Amino acid sequence: MGRKTRITKEMIMEAAYELLDESGIGAVAIKNLAAKLDCSTQPISWQFGSMTELKKELYEYAGKRMFGQLFSDMEGRDALDAFFITGVRYISTACDYPNVFRFVNVDSPIDTIGEQVGGDASIFSTQFDDDAVRLIADRYGLPEEKVGRAVQDTVIYTHGLAVMMMFDNYRMPRAAACRMIYDMGMRQLSDIGVDVSGKKFEDIYNSIFNKEIGNK
Repeated sequence: MGRKTRITKEMIMEAAYELLDESGIGAVAIKNLAAKLDCSTQPISWQFGSMTELKKELYEYAGKRMFGQLFSDMEGRDALDAFFITGVRYISTACDYPNVFRFVNVDSPIDTIGEQVGGDASIFSTQFDDDAVRLIADRYGLPEEKVGRAVQDTVIYTHGLAVMMMFDNYRMPRAAACRMIYDMGMRQLSDIGVDVSGKKFEDIYNSIFNKEIGNK
């Protein structure tokens, strides 16, 4: 008789992520996980206790998977390039992993994982992208509050466009959507006194994907 494979927490989380990516959070159920792992439901229940707890951990896991590449992409970049890269990754995730993007960034966490993420404060009462604000303010000698408003408007615009790309089966090319957020961000920052001369969308976009702009 063959030796049974020990079902680890990491294996369950990877299987849950694959189900989420393939079919959405509704597919992440204990019987589906057991079938995918070719095991009984017992190891899953033992590791997590309940599906609510599993989905809470999946929420964190999926977020890390979505944006794990971000820090290496931003390494060594100047403030404006780094800020734009975050938008490109956000749009790209919505296009390439719509079910994951929806779970982490669109659906109500109260409905999907049973609790509000980030406490009771409204998202609009907090600073958007603190690191980007500090970097840009320091680089161009501008007040953080002034930079924060421009960044906030750009982030809101980027999120709205990403949601449209997520739902649109006949979506515009990814490069076109990324150009839209780039143009929006550059206008916002230029209006508050940031020198954006010498910046080219194509240079930054191509350096991220290591290829010329195409239809993706």
